[in-house]
Amino acid sequence: MKTLDDLDVAGKKVLLRSDLNVPLDGDRITDDGRIRASVPTVNALLDKGAKVIVAAHLGRPKGEPDPKYSLAPVAERLGELLDVPVTFAADTVGESARAAVAAMPERSVVLLENVRFNAGETSKDDAARGAFADQLAALADVYVSDGFGAVHRKHASVYDIAKRLPSGAGLLIQAEVTVLKKLTEDVERPYAVVLGGSKVSDKLAVIANLLEKADSILVGGGMVFTFLKAQGFEVGRSLLEEDQIETVRGYLRRAAERGVEFVLPVDVVAATEFSASADHAVVPASQIPADRLGLDIGPESGKLFANKLATAKTVFWNGPMGVFEMEPYAGGTRAVAQGLIDSGAFTVVGGGDSAAAVRLLGFDEASFGHISTGGGASLEYLEGKTLPGLAVLEEGN
Repeated sequence: MKTLDDLDVAGKKVLLRSDLNVPLDGDRITDDGRIRASVPTVNALLDKGAKVIVAAHLGRPKGEPDPKYSLAPVAERLGELLDVPVTFAADTVGESARAAVAAMPERSVVLLENVRFNAGETSKDDAARGAFADQLAALADVYVSDGFGAVHRKHASVYDIAKRLPSGAGLLIQAEVTVLKKLTEDVERPYAVVLGGSKVSDKLAVIANLLEKADSILVGGGMVFTFLKAQGFEVGRSLLEEDQIETVRGYLRRAAERGVEFVLPVDVVAATEFSASADHAVVPASQIPADRLGLDIGPESGKLFANKLATAKTVFWNGPMGVFEMEPYAGGTRAVAQGLIDSGAFTVVGGGDSAAAVRLLGFDEASFGHISTGGGASLEYLEGKTLPGLAVLEEGN
């Protein structure tokens, strides 16, 4: 896989695929972590004398322009973080984009509008994706892939364009791959994995793979109630995936056979409604009242998880322990984050909601070994899947 050091970019136009898929409240960015993570590669290209054309997506528009998914707020924030102004093109490959690129001076940045406003970006038809990739490639001389959060997608701006221009990996993708190799190829043990989030079905494949690699798996979040149900406990009105109960039972059996420790909460915070103002109480995980739903692991579970992490040498964490955005249900996620810091282990926070939680709850990002920008991509890598956006870079062009 070529890197920035292998590419001749001086005086050239570089199409840089970044991951700028940030959460918005209207046009206000609520977490700019992914924008900040993109800055080092932009600056490195500028320092090498490149003109940088940034391509990215935001949300899931339906292949046509949708104002609520515009990257305009991102352009403003990116400009604040860089030491050069950012010109925003009002389309992806149309008149605005072509004019903005044609007018680029040395050491300048253009951000194209959301690539998913073009149906060719995500099309399953190779010809349609290829046609859009041709239009993107016409804007530039070199392609740099740095949007790790999208490398598990076979999309035009991630995969097809790398076949059309001299290509290499940006600093963020290099860092992400280095870290993931530490979690799969040369793991320092004991290796603990903390999984949370809402649905166990989202994590099935990674659990299956980690049963072959991890020493312990700690489960919280909404997905834990399917595990509790699989053990014969009632879970009240908590989130439950009935169709996954047998699969989860199979995982618990396999873990026992392989000597992998599964750690489940001993208590939960159960509320009458999905609301910060609802009546809530700490109850045993085995005795959730029929009229309540679990919205966080309880304080004893937080201590249990932290104690388990204290002996680990490597920790991967993906998914919050509860509805951390609401203060009454943030304690479990806070305890796990602090447990990672206190462990002294090599710690990886696996993107998405976990990374947002770390920032929202006020933790110093530097306290963790690595905070990934790509939750889905990280999980698929750990599942052992081939990620199209990385595979095409390995092929080289």
